[in-house]
Amino acid sequence: MAAAGNRQLQETVVAGLRRGACPTLAAPMQTGDGLLVRLRPAGGALTVAQLKALAIAAASCGNGILEITARGNLQVRGLRPDSVGTLALAIDAAGIVVPPGPAIELSPLHGIDSAELGDAAALEAQLRSTLAGKLQSADIAPKLAILVDGRGGFCLDHLSADIRIVALADHNWLVTVGGTTRMARPVFSGGVDGVVAAVGYILDILIATGRHSRARDIDMETLRVTFPNSPQTISLSPSRKPVPGILALPDGRTVLCLRPRFGQMRADALTAFLADLADELEIRLAPDRQLFLTGLAAAEAETLAVRAGSCGFSADPVNPSAKIAACAGAGACASGFYDTRKLAARIIDTAPDLLDGSLTVHLSGCAKGCAHPQAALTFAGRGNAYAFSLNGKAGDPPDATIAGGGIESAIERLAQLAGTERRAGETVAACLQRLGASTIAKALQQD
Repeated sequence: MAAAGNRQLQETVVAGLRRGACPTLAAPMQTGDGLLVRLRPAGGALTVAQLKALAIAAASCGNGILEITARGNLQVRGLRPDSVGTLALAIDAAGIVVPPGPAIELSPLHGIDSAELGDAAALEAQLRSTLAGKLQSADIAPKLAILVDGRGGFCLDHLSADIRIVALADHNWLVTVGGTTRMARPVFSGGVDGVVAAVGYILDILIATGRHSRARDIDMETLRVTFPNSPQTISLSPSRKPVPGILALPDGRTVLCLRPRFGQMRADALTAFLADLADELEIRLAPDRQLFLTGLAAAEAETLAVRAGSCGFSADPVNPSAKIAACAGAGACASGFYDTRKLAARIIDTAPDLLDGSLTVHLSGCAKGCAHPQAALTFAGRGNAYAFSLNGKAGDPPDATIAGGGIESAIERLAQLAGTERRAGETVAACLQRLGASTIAKALQQD
């Protein structure tokens, strides 16, 4: 964000204290622990020096808690109306660029993965340059999701997007609308100039459809008329999701992939972890609440992986906390009905058999489901009770309702049920699906 824009922040902060919009520097969101700001730096990348500066600013301007979201964005919590502008100035002083308009998400390995099929960062730059007026229109939804996926070793197929641009093996790009890679509708394939024009047409449709419209609001007939020669099916290169651990790139470089516990970092622990690292090393924000450290020697990555644990990070790809999606919860979010992180820790301690990696346990403080918008084994807070869904979203009609005081014993019964009923070689997810929601609901609601 340019410094000139930051000078206006103090004037816009009061107007921005609202819920239901993307919490940017100019429009922070009120939560249970103060104001929240969400940032996505250019390319999703920060140097070690920049992240250190941001951690220091988070401690002085907020409550010292930083978070990485499921989509790989960075959040600073506990801010005050009179400290948001100070945070913005600290961001400028650190040389952190936050592009205006909706975030454009790239693979955390863009530009350093020799297996990439296309230059995602260059395409993002051209989109922002050519379509600046449309991207920054007041009619564009602040949470509009745009992905540019250069493919390579790690892709973004599992993330839903309003507009997805995927590199193809023939040096062209594919533009799709709505959903994950598997569900999205292809509308255009071709070179960079054609892709930029196609995205511009989609933005025009969104603006014409209505203020803050999303892909789900677009009439399919309008897409058919706008893109009469839409490709039908296009084969994409195989995809993998990034996971914690030490990654050796094809060219011999090493990347350390870390996940903070439940995506949350304390500024002092983060600063301690970064203390001995070279300031110019780069850190990439990654989906599924991860950080990628690039430019490391193999031995250095191994040393840091061991040290990470004492600072609240895990380099273990099967760490049980990775299979729990927990929102900020009560105390940190004004909408949260229960302490999600406390319950998550309780599940790890008392019901580890649920976390075999075959399913995600979603702990949502309310019915909004911010931490995990997809279907999962869900416990959503609703007043003095918990809404349980075997394979649903936080806002879905529940399979069972559990009284607040009985949640821990209910989860223990669920783990015992899975342990008793699992067949040889069967995963927890497969076992629970076989038993069915009705059987599980009865077990959870026992006195």
